[in-house]
Amino acid sequence: MAHPEEVLAGLGLSVPEVAAPVAAYVPAVRTGDLVLTAGQLPLRAGELLATGKVGAGVSEEEAYACAQQCALNAIAAVKSEIGDLALVRRVVKVVCFVASSPDFTGQPRVANGASELLGQVFGEAGVHARSAVGVPVLPLDAPVEVEIMVEVG
Repeated sequence: MAHPEEVLAGLGLSVPEVAAPVAAYVPAVRTGDLVLTAGQLPLRAGELLATGKVGAGVSEEEAYACAQQCALNAIAAVKSEIGDLALVRRVVKVVCFVASSPDFTGQPRVANGASELLGQVFGEAGVHARSAVGVPVLPLDAPVEVEIMVEVG
């Protein structure tokens, strides 16, 4: 399989700089063979891609793109902890929080933005367990937040 960063380049993407935390935490922590990321917001070049609630001002398509950016930021956090993305053996778990209007029920489709990117980048190793959760509000009024857990070797 191609190196994950080559796959990203083929998608017209690259691993971004790790965003500075917005509070008292670190972007990722390694324990044994696992790396767990903090919740990643849809920041690109220091700016949120969108703000607000999905289903009330933020479209499902915009939220999908936000989830994809969150996953890209999570990949960056993992890389900052292990140095080389080729060391990722498996994406174990993804949790996607979606700031939703009360009647929005498409959280799984929004979370696909993260899941599909991880599958493209890591191939079979990118297939993971996942939770997609609707919440009333997220930090900085972001519409989506994603955290991941990966096994490394």
